[in-house]
Amino acid sequence: MSGLAPSMVLPEPPLRAQALSLLQETDPQAKAQSVLALWQRLSQAAQTGSGGWEGAGQWRAPVAQVPLSTLPGRPPRPALVPAKDVPTRSPFTLEGRAALLHAICHIEFNAINLALDAVWRFDGMPDAFYRDWLQVAQEEALHFTLLRDHLRTLGFDYGDFDAHNGLWAMCERTADDIVARMALVPRTLEARGLDATPPIQAKLTKAGDLQAVAILDIILRDEVGHVAIGNRWFHHLCATRGLNPTTVYPQLVQAHEAPRLRPPYNIEARKRAGFTDDEMRFLLGESG
Repeated sequence: MSGLAPSMVLPEPPLRAQALSLLQETDPQAKAQSVLALWQRLSQAAQTGSGGWEGAGQWRAPVAQVPLSTLPGRPPRPALVPAKDVPTRSPFTLEGRAALLHAICHIEFNAINLALDAVWRFDGMPDAFYRDWLQVAQEEALHFTLLRDHLRTLGFDYGDFDAHNGLWAMCERTADDIVARMALVPRTLEARGLDATPPIQAKLTKAGDLQAVAILDIILRDEVGHVAIGNRWFHHLCATRGLNPTTVYPQLVQAHEAPRLRPPYNIEARKRAGFTDDEMRFLLGESG
């Protein structure tokens, strides 16, 4: 006789190992749904006192290392091309509007992977670090789902347009440096969304796509929180390592060849996301 006894339940893998498994998932819908389901299950368990976030070894257990070249799990489409080869289209045509929404949808898919990567890759952080990034992953999964569903109402789907790999490329460059990861992914590349979203919403409003505008309202609200999480952990790491966040940031930009951001900036959103006055002066070119 084989098999487990009816009362025997195998323990679940540690949560960081589960994050790695989700990062490796290649089907976008399965990835997004599984991330949302994991967050919901853990949140419910925490509310009922039956475990959830806490528990011996949940965040501390070692996670198997995998080659960076095998990550992330992604579908065969969209085709990934250099950013300069992704054509810009007018949002005032159906196909152009779909291409614009597809580009944002691709950003959200990459953002799921970026958050999951932060959970599994960096060990030895406080428990709150992992909870924060798993929360980001589930919110990005919601954003991706909302955008993909809307894209389908326009007669298109995720994968129908070429895309570029800029966000994940920075993830690869900062794989061995958690300070650089926090500095250059959430609070640099993802923070660009705080600046770009209102002008995109204005164009979509003129194009009459109010549903897309409403989805971007949700994304902008949540992205302020995501950038704030990046800011919080960047400043935490700087404090614990004796680094000056204002001076180390431009050094990391140069060392990792991060893009220099250009105005206009959504100053109100950036301040809500935790950028200091000194950091804003640097962005505005008012300090060295």
